[in-house]
Amino acid sequence: MKKFSKTITLMMGLFLFYGETNAQDYSNHAQVSQRVNVLSKSYPGLVKVKSLTKTYGGKDIWMLTIGTGQTEQKPAIAVVGGVEGSHLLGTELALGFAEKLLNTSNQDSVKAILSKNTFYVFPNMSPDATEQYFSALRYARSANARPTDDDRDGKVNEDPFEDINKDGKISWIRVEDPTGNYRLNPEDPRSMILADATKGEIGKYLVFSEGIDNDKDGNLNEDGEGGVHFNKNMSYAYPNFVPGSGEHMVSENENRALLDHLFEQFNIHTVITFGPFNNLSSPATFNPQAISKRIITGYFESDAKTNAHVSELYNKITGFKDAPKTSSAGGDFANWAYFHYGRNSFSTPGWWVPKAKADTAKKQKDFKIEDQVANYLRWAESEKIENNFVSWKKIDHPDFPGKNVELGGVDPFVLLNPPFKMVDGLVKKHYDFIFSLSKKSPAIDIINVQQEKLGDGLTRITATIMNNGLMATQTKVGERSYWVKKISVKLNHTENQKIISGRKNQVLDAIEGQGYKTLSWLIKGSGKISIDAGSPTSGSKTINLSL
Repeated sequence: MKKFSKTITLMMGLFLFYGETNAQDYSNHAQVSQRVNVLSKSYPGLVKVKSLTKTYGGKDIWMLTIGTGQTEQKPAIAVVGGVEGSHLLGTELALGFAEKLLNTSNQDSVKAILSKNTFYVFPNMSPDATEQYFSALRYARSANARPTDDDRDGKVNEDPFEDINKDGKISWIRVEDPTGNYRLNPEDPRSMILADATKGEIGKYLVFSEGIDNDKDGNLNEDGEGGVHFNKNMSYAYPNFVPGSGEHMVSENENRALLDHLFEQFNIHTVITFGPFNNLSSPATFNPQAISKRIITGYFESDAKTNAHVSELYNKITGFKDAPKTSSAGGDFANWAYFHYGRNSFSTPGWWVPKAKADTAKKQKDFKIEDQVANYLRWAESEKIENNFVSWKKIDHPDFPGKNVELGGVDPFVLLNPPFKMVDGLVKKHYDFIFSLSKKSPAIDIINVQQEKLGDGLTRITATIMNNGLMATQTKVGERSYWVKKISVKLNHTENQKIISGRKNQVLDAIEGQGYKTLSWLIKGSGKISIDAGSPTSGSKTINLSL
């Protein structure tokens, strides 16, 4: 009856959620909160929900702790979504992982994982920004609700977007001008591409987001509503004096609360980020020069190898290909998680526009120019996806009198987020990846324990401390940090026993996956004795002996 009641509660919650959205769109903050609360009520023994803090806009930053028993003492993976406000898919992938894990928690394989591992899930770190997708005026927004003077002119939010054609979304404006650095894509004139002067290309257009120059400083929409970007406000490679980065690093409630909590969770060995940065499709590479400086800017060799192994697993499970190259603009969460937090950090957008194939029936040819908009439009047409582009139309614009001005272009959000009908399949792929990765978590064991009687009351004890997992007990960069605990080994003896050689307490550096280290002690005396070994990121093991 109890299980039946739980099922009914879950079904009712899901019905309410899908009833509101008709299963056709992404979840707004209220719906995310509802889904989180449904999980809390349906699986009280497996998930704990708390609000880390509220954003400047008053929205909760949710955290789910999933596991059994003493969750803080088991190796853990943190899953973080919504690091970029315009990347709605990230929230769906993070929360969808939690839902799928809990919905299958009665399966033996899931029970086994939850008995050994903990998962911390943070569905959306940018709820102020993601709400723009659901507002009356839709535009891709990454910043929270804090008023900021982005153009440093002493005024706040004085030059926002304007919906000139009143269609409820912010498109693009192209202005024909000899000083422009954009030109029409000759392979698809609907798209604008930068002119490359080194190739003899000549620009013909200025391109702006839809709006007007309210403060008459020559720029359009450079100081609108909000704010500070979560994914620009972190401490690693923090971009000073850049719009959206904040007055100082980790200035925002959501950034500070997340970092405070993560630093308190010593058991986290891996952070998975759903955001624009991608080191899963193409892993980081080892560069000796990047780690030779006081401030390292590249991956250590062993960490790069781990990234490569995990990347191989990711590509095998998801089957994704042709991922676009990404780089960090500074202050992003995924790079912070490795360089400043010292954990394995794996990040993926979870989806990108597939490489579109030419339709020979329509006499199309393969593109020779790399252009994400043209590629998207061809792919969307092949998938029969509509209402994603505003046809260019001439308008009169007060800031460009006497010039040829047109409004149009690709819609906001569509280049980062797939049609919602694809989300369930993407959640399944990424659930399978994280679930498989959790099986590779570090796990300490004590094996090959031997006792050798030497006479005169002396016994030599030899034991091997082994990492049964396929991931190292800590990263190489983590060895430099107090916040990543090393393996502690302790020999517990009685007053009637004396340690002649060997250390009673010692710490070990990282043990690679399936790696080990052998220790020995010389003990005088008899009776019971025990050995403890472990770390927060690898779990612990105790063995008892009788001398």
